[in-house]
Amino acid sequence: MKYVLVTGGVVSGLGKGVTASSIGLLLKACGLRVTAIKIDPYLNTDAGTMSPFEHGEVFVLDDGGEVDLDLGNYERFMDVKLTRDNNITTGKIYQSVINRERRGDYLGKTVQVVPHITDDIQDWIERVAHIPVDGKIGPADVCVIELGGTIGDIESMPFIQALGQFSYRVGAGNFCLVHVSLVPVLNVVGEQKTKPTQHSVRALRGQGLTPHILACRSTMVLDENARGKLSQFCLIPAQNIITLYDVPNIWHIPLLLRDQKAHEAMFKVLNLQGVAKEPNLEEWTCRAESSDLLHEPVRIALVGKYTCLSDSYLSVLKALLHASVDCKKKLVVDWIPATNLESATAKENPDAYKAAWKLLKGADGVLVPGGFGDRGVQGKIIAARYARENRIPFLGICLGMQIAVIEFARSVLGVQDANSTEFDPHTKSPYIIFMPEGSKTQMGGTMRLGSRRTYFQTKECKSSKLYGCKSFIDERHRHRYEVNPELVSRLENAGLSFTGKDETGQRMEIVELPNHPYFIGAQFHPEFKSRPGKPSPLFLGFIGAACGQFDAVLQRSSIVDNSLSKGVGSDISAVNKTYKNKTATKTGYRTEFIYGSCNGLHF
Repeated sequence: MKYVLVTGGVVSGLGKGVTASSIGLLLKACGLRVTAIKIDPYLNTDAGTMSPFEHGEVFVLDDGGEVDLDLGNYERFMDVKLTRDNNITTGKIYQSVINRERRGDYLGKTVQVVPHITDDIQDWIERVAHIPVDGKIGPADVCVIELGGTIGDIESMPFIQALGQFSYRVGAGNFCLVHVSLVPVLNVVGEQKTKPTQHSVRALRGQGLTPHILACRSTMVLDENARGKLSQFCLIPAQNIITLYDVPNIWHIPLLLRDQKAHEAMFKVLNLQGVAKEPNLEEWTCRAESSDLLHEPVRIALVGKYTCLSDSYLSVLKALLHASVDCKKKLVVDWIPATNLESATAKENPDAYKAAWKLLKGADGVLVPGGFGDRGVQGKIIAARYARENRIPFLGICLGMQIAVIEFARSVLGVQDANSTEFDPHTKSPYIIFMPEGSKTQMGGTMRLGSRRTYFQTKECKSSKLYGCKSFIDERHRHRYEVNPELVSRLENAGLSFTGKDETGQRMEIVELPNHPYFIGAQFHPEFKSRPGKPSPLFLGFIGAACGQFDAVLQRSSIVDNSLSKGVGSDISAVNKTYKNKTATKTGYRTEFIYGSCNGLHF
């Protein structure tokens, strides 16, 4: 097993996760099997109880693991399925060591950070690295490890010590360290400054780790003078210093690594010369370059609670992007804080109220993502009602589906007090209820989590057709509340159709309005399984409906289903080569390597 460790210096938010994902993709393109591990030095056992404002979205895996959003990047770039153990936290390590101490595994010894914590970290990495994540038998060839945080952080020191020991455990030729650092450009002099990176590498060496490759984040290509200084003072060969400059979208990062021969530098350190082949990134290059040329927009109003931090909805944004590129449209996301649509805001902040409504009325589609708590719920209900009454394509995810049900009950059934027990525990019309098996005392890891099966009730509904008329699908879940099964018949009699249910038939998974161009809610999170070139069917249908291509999308989905039944393959991008929408024009989208503010941000 070979290991590639990715660390970061100077400042946080440099894009270590994207860099690690790109390294994994590049190695996979060279014919190697790759897995990934993310180390988060915080004390939380997992990301499940953290606010999205802390670390962005909580990504959910097939096995129900609630993990850091970087694992979502790994899965999307490398097209793998990771496990909860692929995310290591300080909380997990200390919990493991304390449990062993309580069992008496240490035979009366004094339990210390070194060697017991550091040994447990190394054992965890080695064990998880051998778990196959690509659907094949046997372990991967290379494990990419990302160490969260910045070199010098107090909480990451045990991990750095452990990784230093680990490099000796696995031996020379099996361990490669890639250090991501910032090379700022001061506007006053316009010169690239290397001192921050020099100090970062010195700090890393002082803690027992020596970088083999330097990945420099900068606004522009690293000039030869700066490269020479870094090589001289950091003791790294000039050919092993890579520039990760700002690019139109993050799909270009693997191409930057390839063009600067990063794979050859890693092969030399890992003794893989002559074993791995040259990277084949033809399809990825085509996707990255063609997406830059798109210009015809599709505007999506995202009505949510955490709209001031785009990372809170990272997987939703990626799923929208995958679908938009597939439809050859430039994705424009209009961020609408749900509270700004409410009547209270009209009195307190009329300008914000008018701006929010202007964005909503100008949207081609309305999306209400998942969330928790009652803040902004009324605004989300208003958005769902606007989309339903004005026949605007609508996609509700998790809470968004529940919102759609509540809105329908209030507006169509006339049940004005219809509500969720999450927002009003004493409501007399509980259309959304707490799941019986849920825990009301323990927060972490007690939701309905991970991959669950949904059975379509009919193959004539839009959602079934988008999934290729399958009998069932497996999607990832993360929720505590559900549609009240006792009130389903009332809703269906009024025209709302529950087209997807669980194996018992009592838990509602997909809801649709049959007479609407596109009005679908899903209790699961389809965004977690969306991939570049293989967009989530519900997101693809949503974007298709928003830009007038829904029938074309359905036809492509039908072709994919027929291809699968004949064993041809499931990649929608391959189908696009044989089926082209004649009405589509050359269109485009723009994104940022590192996301900026949420005001008017375009992707």
